[in-house]
Amino acid sequence: MKRQLIIATAAAAALVAAGTVTAVAVSNDGAGTARSGAPVTAQPAAHDAGSGTAQVQDRRSSIRMQDDDANGQEDIREARTAKVTASDAAAAAVKAVPGTVAGLDLDADRPGLVWDADVLGKDGKWHEVTLDAGNARVLNQHVDQDEDDDTRERAALHNARTDAGAAARTAAASHGTVTSVELDDDRAKAVWEVETVTNDGKEHKLLVDPQSGKLSAVPAHDADDDNDDDGADD
Repeated sequence: MKRQLIIATAAAAALVAAGTVTAVAVSNDGAGTARSGAPVTAQPAAHDAGSGTAQVQDRRSSIRMQDDDANGQEDIREARTAKVTASDAAAAAVKAVPGTVAGLDLDADRPGLVWDADVLGKDGKWHEVTLDAGNARVLNQHVDQDEDDDTRERAALHNARTDAGAAARTAAASHGTVTSVELDDDRAKAVWEVETVTNDGKEHKLLVDPQSGKLSAVPAHDADDDNDDDGADD
């Protein structure tokens, strides 16, 4: 099943986060590092006791951007503006919530430009982490209360030899900036589905095998289905 990445919008008293991360300098190959030369790190945000929700002093991204896809260029605009790569976002997410990343999505919403990360924590719970796309700072974090049967997805994540960050780096090496990574277990065999944008503005959808790490294009019939869905929305 595919899990929906949701940005928590609950209004709560702001507390100072336990730490921040250094801003990152990135390139289209997906290999982001801190501007100081050190790897990107993130500290867990402070929690409201008993609520399961992280509270951060400023929940807005350092990159102000509105969610506006009127001209169909939203993904391209977001990809060109983000300073944190998908692989760096994955690393920051598991630093905040130890576990395994199941999905990443670059999105402009009320907080600004952010990475939404879906993490299966070592505590066995699903966590949704919102990260600043400008510096990987944790903006929000909470436990997902979704009661859907996710046994298949959990097993696929547990058995994967290639994680979300590695899948993102593989796709970025030859296909530009990654804007989304998701473990798709609706197929006969689970696979990482990765969306990218190249410098010429073209969007690509790719598949990365969780076991071998091999990159491949989305099958033609899947691409046709996507085109049909796009047409149905018009």
